[in-house]
Amino acid sequence: MILSTLAESGRVEHLHPSFKLVLDYVKSHDLTKVPAGRIALDGDRLFINVDDATLRTEAEQALEVHRRYIDIHFPLSGSERVGWSPLEALAAESSREPFDVARDFALYDLPAATYFDVVPGQFYVMYPEDAHAPIIGNGTLRKLVAKVRID
Repeated sequence: MILSTLAESGRVEHLHPSFKLVLDYVKSHDLTKVPAGRIALDGDRLFINVDDATLRTEAEQALEVHRRYIDIHFPLSGSERVGWSPLEALAAESSREPFDVARDFALYDLPAATYFDVVPGQFYVMYPEDAHAPIIGNGTLRKLVAKVRID
């Protein structure tokens, strides 16, 4: 997991060939005013989901994991609390939804090992080994989730 700011994004751009492209796109476009939906940057290899999310409590939000994609989350309209746990610490029997290959998604009903807050101008990167519980808080949040395929 990586937590950084858009101002310091150059420090992480070299970690994957698509990171610079998505970070440059986010920095050069006002995505607060575009309709919610998907922005394809490179087909299903790199895209951005623009979402107006209803925030949930820590207890309501399950940990999620992915295998084929790295997520880069960008809160746009306010703060977001995020839970994180190492995937290796999750027991298979705690899975609410077993891994679905087609959706690249599984859910776990466990509390996160740690929580942190993110505000506009910051972003966080979640690798497949990072179980994460995003969109925690009160109200709604305009946010972006860039999906970077790793295979």
